[in-house]
Amino acid sequence: MNGEYNFVMSKNHYIDNKEFLKAMEDWLDLVKEAEESDDPRPPLTDYIATCFMEIADNLSRKGNFIKYPYRDEMIGDAIENCILYAHNFDPEKSKNPFSYFTQIIYFAFLRRIEKEKKQLYIKYKMAEENDVDGTLYRWYKENYFEKESEKDAMKEHFQLNDTDLKKFSGKKKK
Repeated sequence: MNGEYNFVMSKNHYIDNKEFLKAMEDWLDLVKEAEESDDPRPPLTDYIATCFMEIADNLSRKGNFIKYPYRDEMIGDAIENCILYAHNFDPEKSKNPFSYFTQIIYFAFLRRIEKEKKQLYIKYKMAEENDVDGTLYRWYKENYFEKESEKDAMKEHFQLNDTDLKKFSGKKKK
């Protein structure tokens, strides 16, 4: 095939796993040759990079990830992780690169969500600590949300729940 791979993807399977495996095996052979001759690692093929992008984009559209406003950052982190660790894929251990890279992408998404929530918590705490007379809390309750308390309105604005607040504040669950 000389490095040319079939980009035709079926309706149910947007990545042809056999084609993806062949592309990975070919690229890993080049990596092995480069390592043996002390050359730099060869770049990934367009096909492999496209597979990474397709997997990340499709996973980001699943129900547990679609709501996040920083999906582009999640996808970027995931693709970066795939590129960084592509050489670790071992066709002797697994014939399923789709699954291998889906796992890498999934955990990259979780790490990004955790980073973003921590940043939201920091913003929340800064707002809370600087609202000495309760003006900001009242504004959120009156103008932004219809919640039981001002604090609940502000938590919702910062997309935090009680579990997040406990986790980032360092308080242990009982």
